[in-house]
Amino acid sequence: QVQLVESGGGLVQAGGSFRLSCAASRLTFSLYGMGWFRQAPGKEREFVAAINWNSGTRSYADSVKGRCTISRDNAKKAVYLQMNSLKPEDTAVYYCAADRSRASVVVKDRREYDYWGQGTQVTVSS
Repeated sequence: QVQLVESGGGLVQAGGSFRLSCAASRLTFSLYGMGWFRQAPGKEREFVAAINWNSGTRSYADSVKGRCTISRDNAKKAVYLQMNSLKPEDTAVYYCAADRSRASVVVKDRREYDYWGQGTQVTVSS
């Protein structure tokens, strides 16, 4: 079955940065659009960033725009999330997700995604 495994989370100071990775297996990665979402305690899972199958289109949530870069390497079956100038409100569990049906565009609605990773915790200390 399809697996998405996130890594790179941890404790980071405010103003710092992180780079998350998501390794995919058992899927034809280049046929999927990919997204990153996050969920803070007591809040709904929210969109962070998305990238289409060939990296031609990317989209970011307003809360991270200018601080965040999503990228992918189809040969390595991996998607990445780089975030800078971190704030305590960036603290959350970060999830990567894969979308097969609309891979040519970026998808912000979490309900459109077919597969999810188990998440990686990022904690930003003030």
